[in-house]
Amino acid sequence: MMNVANILSLTRLALLPFIILLFFVSAKWDWAAWACLVLFLIGAITDFLDGWVARTFNQVTAFGTFIDPVSDKIFVVTILLMLVATSRIEGVFVLCVILILMREFLVSGIREYLGPRGIKVPVTNLAKWKTAAQMAATALLILAPVALWAKIGGLVLLVAATILTVLTGWHYLKTSLPHIMK
Repeated sequence: MMNVANILSLTRLALLPFIILLFFVSAKWDWAAWACLVLFLIGAITDFLDGWVARTFNQVTAFGTFIDPVSDKIFVVTILLMLVATSRIEGVFVLCVILILMREFLVSGIREYLGPRGIKVPVTNLAKWKTAAQMAATALLILAPVALWAKIGGLVLLVAATILTVLTGWHYLKTSLPHIMK
């Protein structure tokens, strides 16, 4: 069933080809980095809005329950990989991306395993801070070709997001292990 919430989730996926193209051209043209940032921010806003719209306007559907987390993961993974592919994240900082991706897969796997058993894994406040730090880091790193301060600030926030990623990943694992071990 198509509704506003589901269209917002799909919008994130539809933005990705344009974001990918802009990542590659931003090495030559500064305007492309700014355009990439705008599209990324639109995608990030849809990440917040789709769930809010679904709950507020009673638009929760089976398709939405499926597509929202899938588009979130595809969006985040694609952006992080593009940051590495275009050398905005390099060297030891690639470990941050690896840890973030490992946590994303871990938490998704936990939710997928426990969901059918009726056990919910709610998002913690610390995980919301992790997401905010990760989004801010990503936004700054998109602008790295245009401003050195953006790269430095983005890498600092990426390290902070990674620390929060490890902490929240450990929390989710520790909380879910008793249910998994049954």
